[in-house]
Amino acid sequence: MAQQPTTRSEGGPPPQAVPPGRAWLMLALATAGFAVNFWAWALLSPLGPRFKDSLDLTSFEQSLLVAVPVVVGSLGRIPVGALTDRYGGRVMFPAVSAVTIVPVLYLGLFGHTSPAGLLAGGFLLGVGGTAFAVGVPFVNAWFPPARRGLALGVFGMGMGGTAISALTTVKLVDAHGMADPFLLTAAVLAAYAVLAALVLRDAPGRTAPAEPPARRLAAALRLGVTWQASALYAVAFGGYVAFSVYLPTYLKTGYGLSQAAAADRMAGFVLLAVAMRPVGGWLADRFGPVRVVAGSLAVVLAGAFAQATTPPLASTGTVAFLSMAAALGAGSGAVFALVALLVPAGSVGSVTGVVGAAGGLGGFLPPLLMGSLYGHYGSYGLGLVLLGLVAAAALAFTGTGVRRAVTRAAPAAAN
Repeated sequence: MAQQPTTRSEGGPPPQAVPPGRAWLMLALATAGFAVNFWAWALLSPLGPRFKDSLDLTSFEQSLLVAVPVVVGSLGRIPVGALTDRYGGRVMFPAVSAVTIVPVLYLGLFGHTSPAGLLAGGFLLGVGGTAFAVGVPFVNAWFPPARRGLALGVFGMGMGGTAISALTTVKLVDAHGMADPFLLTAAVLAAYAVLAALVLRDAPGRTAPAEPPARRLAAALRLGVTWQASALYAVAFGGYVAFSVYLPTYLKTGYGLSQAAAADRMAGFVLLAVAMRPVGGWLADRFGPVRVVAGSLAVVLAGAFAQATTPPLASTGTVAFLSMAAALGAGSGAVFALVALLVPAGSVGSVTGVVGAAGGLGGFLPPLLMGSLYGHYGSYGLGLVLLGLVAAAALAFTGTGVRRAVTRAAPAAAN
């Protein structure tokens, strides 16, 4: 059963006690941390075609290589979200950033020379993807309920770190060698970890939950909104993640683009999705998350079926991809507006961990499936049709089960 929305964070101050300027400063620092860690998380994706050629990988092996950080980063959000409820973002942001430096350096200096090294490094690189589960409860505590959709949407713009990777990684490798982008990213992570340790602060009056993490996680799993938001986020954010890691391969294989051109187009996809995430949160604050999620899924449905025929990229293909990017970004922001509205403040970290894991796992399977389908049929069309069918099922679920749950808990959100 979904919980009633609250107007005050458990153990925290009334929203009016928080200086607005300080809240926005903390939001900016959290967004920067999310972006830096996502930059690291996405380092392997732009290099997937290069590793395929240099290490003689199959399509499935290439897909697995870029997908491994996604699944580890996704599952890792569950314990990291629970730890954030306990220790706060002031501790967890520097910790996650510092730990992520280790696999980044390993991949840049040693791990890129063999498939086994890449898989091992990619597995550990997944730690960077858990930063999302740190930022959502941290930001949520700084803002009153009426502003959380927008605030979490702004924080979600940190997923643009994948665009930084897309725009810089291949160019840096071409200019200076394989180690260069990894060394640069490690240096930025280290600088952010120090900055966060010195400047980042949890919301005034925050108190750590008394229950152990396992009990809080069990309580989060009993909330209906946890499963509803997880299903929707698996489609919205999962679709974004899948395209962000596999689009360079798709464009190179399906349309014959160069590696650099494919990476640049992937960056455009990512930037549009990033820009639309706060828009989705803002729209959800104004019109309710159900309407925004439903509209986003309808656009994804149409775009997926249009792209399934592999139309010319210069016209229909570009419109289809950019439409899906905008819809997936807005839908992701709206889903977390739903979480902020319905989840008790003391459980936001635990619920975010589960929902974030579902979103990441939603992005893990499609690249593997697309690689397998292309290897078997020589076409990506069936994979796009499956995306459209999943979007249609999620749209039906949003209009029925999710709408009823939100109407019972918060009538204004559904209107």
